[in-house]
Amino acid sequence: MRSGECLPRAAFARRRSNLDGLRRHRRESASDCHRARQESLGEKVRPKVEVPEGHKLCLKRGGVEPCSAWRRDATASDGLSARCKACRAVEGRAGRLELQYGLTEAERDETVASRMGICVICLKAPAAHVDHCHKTGRVRGVLCFNCNSAIGKLGDDPDAVRRAAAYLEGSSWKPTLVAQGVYQLPS
Repeated sequence: MRSGECLPRAAFARRRSNLDGLRRHRRESASDCHRARQESLGEKVRPKVEVPEGHKLCLKRGGVEPCSAWRRDATASDGLSARCKACRAVEGRAGRLELQYGLTEAERDETVASRMGICVICLKAPAAHVDHCHKTGRVRGVLCFNCNSAIGKLGDDPDAVRRAAAYLEGSSWKPTLVAQGVYQLPS
């Protein structure tokens, strides 16, 4: 170093091509040089934010989060992932909606709003789960968790739903034994 100071190895970024495995300039001076070069070229430069020890800046939301809010990543220079856990969760949900159902979050929210935010089956719980046909993959609507799972457990079979409704209404619903292992359902 030109100033003759003795600095710890942690003050320098890594560079495998150098003999000692470190860059020539300190981390701070290298980043300042890069920032000045980008500004002189007219590039957009993020403002420098003071981040306390044990925290990291979330570039997507702009907030400073504790290191516990980040996943570990051994390949990153600081050992933490580039995105915080909250941002990863939001992106994961949006990606799953797009990949599995072909819906954006805006389309899903529009469907929920058109039904006043409640489930169209039970008319009680908030609608938050996308319901789709398991045979065709076509999206039918947005239901509450219980109604969506009930339809799925009944195998998307309208006759099973009718029999369940008849059972709940108190109708006699007993299959009659025609032969061994063969039952006839009442019509």
